Amino acid sequence: MRSGVIVAGGHSTRFGESDKATAELAGTPMLRRVADRLRPVVDELVVNCREDQRASIRDALAGYPLPVRYALDEEEDRGPVAGIRNGLADVEGEYAAVVACDMPFVQSGVISMLFDRAEGHDGAVPRLDDGWFQTTQAVYRADAMRAACERALAQGDPRIVAPLEDIEHVVVGSEEIEAVGSTESFENINTREEFERAAKQFES
Repeated sequence: MRSGVIVAGGHSTRFGESDKATAELAGTPMLRRVADRLRPVVDELVVNCREDQRASIRDALAGYPLPVRYALDEEEDRGPVAGIRNGLADVEGEYAAVVACDMPFVQSGVISMLFDRAEGHDGAVPRLDDGWFQTTQAVYRADAMRAACERALAQGDPRIVAPLEDIEHVVVGSEEIEAVGSTESFENINTREEFERAAKQFES
């Protein structure tokens, strides 16, 4: 079994007062666009979110054909490391694709390749030509990454890359990504301006 985890618990401060996870992106909630793109390559979906988001996210995922569970943040505002830990704690698969809710262009071919590359390791994490690790569009061995996130949080280290320093993972570069898709898969949306540009892409 391959699991999918969508991390959606952030407060989206740069986006405005509304929750960007369920904002209508060209007629479809952004989180649903992520979920739909994961559907061909995972067997179940776990959504990490806050309690106050659960109802609207459940509505956004109405009719989704895969099993869906919700991994709620017991403490808010602990950052993406806590969100990844919480989501991974509830998966059934040995490996899980973790994707942020604000990455609506995620490509199923890229995720499938990351699952393949992660096999036999604790994870497969893209690192594009800009040098940044794409930790919120990566595949992890669930138990190993969850434990690494737990240790980072216990040590008070909020860096998104901190757990990577504690697991045996492969780094996937832009060339491998472009062999199966494109680096557009990693575009994320933080502001209203970016949201409007993305909407035009989906409408074109």
